Amino acid sequence: MTIDLVVIGKTDLSQVEELVRLYRGRINHYCRMEVVTVPEARASRTGGGSGSSRSGGKLPEAQQRRAQGAALLRAVNDGDCLVLLDQRGEQPSSEELASWLQKRLNSGVRRLVFAIGGPYGFSEEVYARADHTLSLSRMTFSHQIVRAIFCEQLYRAFTILGNEPYHHG
Repeated sequence: MTIDLVVIGKTDLSQVEELVRLYRGRINHYCRMEVVTVPEARASRTGGGSGSSRSGGKLPEAQQRRAQGAALLRAVNDGDCLVLLDQRGEQPSSEELASWLQKRLNSGVRRLVFAIGGPYGFSEEVYARADHTLSLSRMTFSHQIVRAIFCEQLYRAFTILGNEPYHHG
């Protein structure tokens, strides 16, 4: 199995990049993991100055969700298991996440795709395509910091499955 983490836009926080890189390296001891970055949706710069956006070239929220959702769905193949990391999802404990992951490993899924939406979440099309929706907490985190938190939890799940000392639950 391979695991891909699909994220919207690059992070501007070097600390988040470092943590994702650290945990991705650790996860790669268990299975191949990649981070796939989908570009943020931006307003077109054509047509002169009168129609320019006041939000620095960004589209309105609904249009951003649709455009980024379409780009995200292009990164997902038909046979992939798509899991959204979203506040609407189930909130497993670390042990429950490990058990859930084990079931996916046993099911023969070839590619497990976890997706983190942009600042305004996912489009309805993405929700409709999703196989599962998981939440890391009832609290709200920035879509950038969630990258590091999720990678740590995924690594923790693998150590739980391997009965390794990292997790002292």
